[in-house]
Amino acid sequence: MILKDFRAVIRSNIREYGMYIALLVIMGIFTITTDGVFISSRNIANLLNQTGYIAVLAIGITLVIVIRHIDLSVGFLSGFLGALTAIAMTAWGFPVWAAILMALVMGTLAGLITGFLVAHVGIPAFVASLAGWLIYRGALLLVTLKTGTIIVPNDAFNAIGNGYIPDIFPAESSFLPELHKLTLLIGFAAIVWFVLQSIRDRKDRQSYGFEVLSRDMFTLKLVFISIVLGLISWVVAGYNGMSWTLAIVIVVVVVYHFITTRTILGRHIYAVGGNPEAAELSGISVKKITLWVFGSMGLMCGLSGILFTSRLQSATTTAGTLFELDAIAAAYIGGVSSAGGVGKVTGSLIGAIVYMSLTSGMNLMGTDISLQYIIRGAVLVAAVVFDVTTRKAKS
Repeated sequence: MILKDFRAVIRSNIREYGMYIALLVIMGIFTITTDGVFISSRNIANLLNQTGYIAVLAIGITLVIVIRHIDLSVGFLSGFLGALTAIAMTAWGFPVWAAILMALVMGTLAGLITGFLVAHVGIPAFVASLAGWLIYRGALLLVTLKTGTIIVPNDAFNAIGNGYIPDIFPAESSFLPELHKLTLLIGFAAIVWFVLQSIRDRKDRQSYGFEVLSRDMFTLKLVFISIVLGLISWVVAGYNGMSWTLAIVIVVVVVYHFITTRTILGRHIYAVGGNPEAAELSGISVKKITLWVFGSMGLMCGLSGILFTSRLQSATTTAGTLFELDAIAAAYIGGVSSAGGVGKVTGSLIGAIVYMSLTSGMNLMGTDISLQYIIRGAVLVAAVVFDVTTRKAKS
């Protein structure tokens, strides 16, 4: 009976669960082909750190695609803002917090400019953002023209991309001395929060008469995801614990998940994506939503540039190259629909991990870079085909 219910749930929710299945398959394959190196604590920690700057871009681009637009400028805008952050600290004498704030504010303004061109001037997002791609590419080359690579010697800033949160428990403790206890505690808190939130959501859906999983399947889902969260926490705790990059990404995901699922703004975003004309007739300002989404995208570009520059401990003339394609690919793999109106920020995070797992695993296997691009392109095509197929099946 449970097996029958399990198959029915997977079949009816294949769009939502497909990316998780893909992640498990990819991790399983690379774990076997690399003799367990892929799943080691050190590699997983590096993988999550490398995913950070793409994950925040994928979260921002998800909302852009949800409202049926695209933003090609995010890559070089991210690289340009990262370079400005480095210049502000090394040449202008800005403190770390001021340089970071400057990048976030300038990113938001840049996003609002693109949003204004799309919403009020009527320029197609593809064209407006392509112009931004060219402008920010030129701006990046301009600010790095004299110096080339800009080294950032600030330890506090570099810790954002390379440091780890301190453990509040003594390392010499006899209780699991080889593990980062605070990371385990955070993982346990995440499991508790997930279980309580899931129970609350189920009760809410039942109170409105919506269809919910059977009790057995709901319990199985809670147990499975709790085990996965526990294993991830255990693996991460085995190598220095949670990084600052991962902590920042988690905060961004939680904030955007709350906005998109628990606020009127979130409902309006998906209403605009589902049918802009109907949303406008119902009293939703499509122009304001467009401005907000593109401004949010610019903010994520600033954060991405900070994470990338901090991880490299420098700003380079090639920073931001292909970031936009990686972010778009991660969003599509994470379940965002090319038709608009469908997509979750949590899915985009998983999509980013899937996408970067491919790169990490193929690097460990010594796969030629040309073949890596072909495989990543094939995965993107498969994700879009999957989206189109599941939409046709439901229609």
